[in-house]
Amino acid sequence: MHSIPAYRRTIICLTFLFGLSYWVYGQDILRSQDRSGYDEYNEPGNYRDDAGNSLSWGGRDTTSHKDGKPIPIGIFQWVIDPRLGTVIPAENNDTVVHNYQNNNLTEGYTGQYNFLGNLAAPRLNRIFMNRERVSDQIFLEPYSFFRGSLSDFRFTNTLSPVTNLAYNKCGNNQNGEDRIRAYFASNINKISGIGFKLDYSYGRGYYNASANSLFGGTVFGYYRGEKYSMHAYINANHIKTGENGGIENDLYIVDPQSFQTSYGSKDIPTNLSDTWNRNNEQNFYLTHNYSVGITREIEIPDSLKPKPPSEAELLSQLNDSIRNILREDSIRRQVTVDSLMLAWQNSLVIPKEFLPVTSFIHTLDIRRMQHTHIAKNTPNSWYTNHYYGAWNKVDDETDAMSVRNTLGLSIREGFSKWAAMGLTAYASHKLRTYTLPILLADSVGRNKWTENDISIGGEVSRTQGRVIHYNANAEFWLVGENLGDFNVDGTISTNIRTGEADSLLISAHANLRHETPSFYFRHFHSQSAWWDNTNLDKELHTRIEGQIDVSKSHTRLNVGFENLQNYTFFGMRNTLLNGKDSTSVIPADYSHEVAVMQHGGSIQIFSATLSQDLHLGPVHWDNEVTYQKTSNKDVLPLPDVSIYSNLYLLFHIAKILRVQLGGDVRYWTSYYAPDYSANIGQFAVQDASLQRVKVGNYPIINVYLNMHLKRCRIYLSMNHVNAGSGRYFWAPHYPVNPRNFHFGVSWNFFN
Repeated sequence: MHSIPAYRRTIICLTFLFGLSYWVYGQDILRSQDRSGYDEYNEPGNYRDDAGNSLSWGGRDTTSHKDGKPIPIGIFQWVIDPRLGTVIPAENNDTVVHNYQNNNLTEGYTGQYNFLGNLAAPRLNRIFMNRERVSDQIFLEPYSFFRGSLSDFRFTNTLSPVTNLAYNKCGNNQNGEDRIRAYFASNINKISGIGFKLDYSYGRGYYNASANSLFGGTVFGYYRGEKYSMHAYINANHIKTGENGGIENDLYIVDPQSFQTSYGSKDIPTNLSDTWNRNNEQNFYLTHNYSVGITREIEIPDSLKPKPPSEAELLSQLNDSIRNILREDSIRRQVTVDSLMLAWQNSLVIPKEFLPVTSFIHTLDIRRMQHTHIAKNTPNSWYTNHYYGAWNKVDDETDAMSVRNTLGLSIREGFSKWAAMGLTAYASHKLRTYTLPILLADSVGRNKWTENDISIGGEVSRTQGRVIHYNANAEFWLVGENLGDFNVDGTISTNIRTGEADSLLISAHANLRHETPSFYFRHFHSQSAWWDNTNLDKELHTRIEGQIDVSKSHTRLNVGFENLQNYTFFGMRNTLLNGKDSTSVIPADYSHEVAVMQHGGSIQIFSATLSQDLHLGPVHWDNEVTYQKTSNKDVLPLPDVSIYSNLYLLFHIAKILRVQLGGDVRYWTSYYAPDYSANIGQFAVQDASLQRVKVGNYPIINVYLNMHLKRCRIYLSMNHVNAGSGRYFWAPHYPVNPRNFHFGVSWNFFN
């Protein structure tokens, strides 16, 4: 896939990133600035968990520069609400020390995702309540491991420039994985800063024709003044994934003894070769607001007020001759003392604060996507339909772009005792364009679809109360393709103190969503898949969730219920080839077709997740169990039970080296997991009219050593240590990688 050998690419990237870090390390941008007394970093989001793990770049500390001057170390991070740019304090998950060995697993931190086996491959969450909404640019959604999202991106305010470099390695030059990441942030002054993030992932794949190459970069900046604030975010990703269609026969994994020859993972035949999906995306985002308000004096407690000087202290400012005169004249002395006292009072600086009352908000969000499916060696019988072109020259392309402008007016919370909540009204216009191939009389052309939407909405929120916080948002679409859609969403939470070191967090969430299916559910054209669905009904989603979190006992319970009406999804419509056994589950025995399906009735999903962390001395046992039930397993298949369990020792060596040594297991009950359709790069429900394949009912066990020394994190792990005979598949015909060794290091640099 690349003209430059893998090891040379790795060396080039490492040299560039480490060179960049030392350039940053040598800069002295903030050394001359006086940051004393700056308490913004004490806001929520910079704290330690019960394991002593710092959820910041290093907490608030100092270290010595080469010239002997101290380097201030402190950081505050936040995320923003993409709709209105609301600032939300947040911890930095990218620098979590605890369970760092799981940070680079495509199956997710607790193994909740089905995926295709290789690093950063397409994936789908098995826990329905954790799945993201279907977007306008659905081809990007399966790459959530690599892409992230704007709503999760951390903006950083730091006392001194900070750089984080991370490298993860697995396997060798024939089948292994490499990932290199760099993050840099620096303040311009106390209220503004800039930074960037780079991410390069290359997975060769333990199975043939599955190599992935992904590169992404983000540049960000912000300004947070009293009256004007701004956040800017520019992101671009290039994603190229090899598609092998899964292995030819599951017996290579389930019953390897049935073959006369012993097969390694690279020897197992796959269904496709010389096939790729490419996705390019760009996102430009700008949100800014201007506030008008009042300036008021800050009340200072008597204990903090300056103590008035005594008469002797006031007179000591005068020269001796004047003091001698005043000593003889009591009236003049009193007048002088009063005058000096008045001058002292006038010299006091009364602290004041600006309270925003009304904010004017503008948000611009531009997104562009280009999706291309390339194939040079597709078997003639692999797909059911062939609309145009030759199988050895497949080059399907679609483009999508959206431009959203939002204007808002907000009455801010807390500017007076009567303003117990914030009120916001907003209006949005969204322009969307899509390009697809069309069939002409004697050739293939391209056609462009344009859609416009106008929506209005409002938000009520309370974030400053001591007992109850809430947020309610409603949006209604008035003009355009999505006319009649609406989204009503609300959350409420309370934190009850039940002891000096214990609290009970109770929260609830409700969502009612009436929406038009995504454009690519309605229209898609390619050589092997083609549909124009003009009769799809609007979907109706009704969700209710609740959470209880007991801090002292480390107990968390999430319970949720959702009702889906007119559920729209991708499904397989396969056809058994002539002469093939109808009981066969071998992929090559069928021709494949993917289609958009809509279930006209209602589907109910119930989900409950219990997390319980236990420990006795250095022995820790963390558990997460999810039970979920779907009323229609053919339309929306879900495993009944998913389990993550982690048993480890946690201790310190010489008080400075934090060591976590243990093993964890991922397990879910067997179910008819969605298949994967390579021609559209999406997971699709298996065809219930034919023989289907179950995945699950197999534990995947990893053992690891995770260490943290000052600002360096290192882990060593052996994944899938129980590899052997068994039905170990992440998705139908996509097996779990064989036993493999992983290594990772992350280092933080300041100034």
